Amino acid sequence: MAQTVRPAGSRSASRSTARVRPATGSLFATDGRPHPLQDVLMAVTGVLGVLAFVTAMFHHLHLISSWAGLIGILTGAYGQFVSRTTWERFGLIMGLGASAVGFYLGMAHGGLFGGVVT
Repeated sequence: MAQTVRPAGSRSASRSTARVRPATGSLFATDGRPHPLQDVLMAVTGVLGVLAFVTAMFHHLHLISSWAGLIGILTGAYGQFVSRTTWERFGLIMGLGASAVGFYLGMAHGGLFGGVVT
């Protein structure tokens, strides 16, 4: 079984390994490398999730909430597929949840084309 948190001195590692991966055991630890695609997907999913969630509270903004939620779900799903670290997955899940709530409430209030296409 994998251990998520270890005391800092419990791991015997060489100095080169200690520089690459510190023994902190943080939940949001990264691998020390930049991931620009994953960071952009996380930010876009978060923004779309907040937009979908907030606009879902108003019945007349169902077009915005349903489309923002749908696009947020799709970008979040792809982001989960290519994510590398726990921090990215955490942010993507938060954005996915907000997008899904906004999408479903937008669909309940009129849907993707409600009132526009008859």
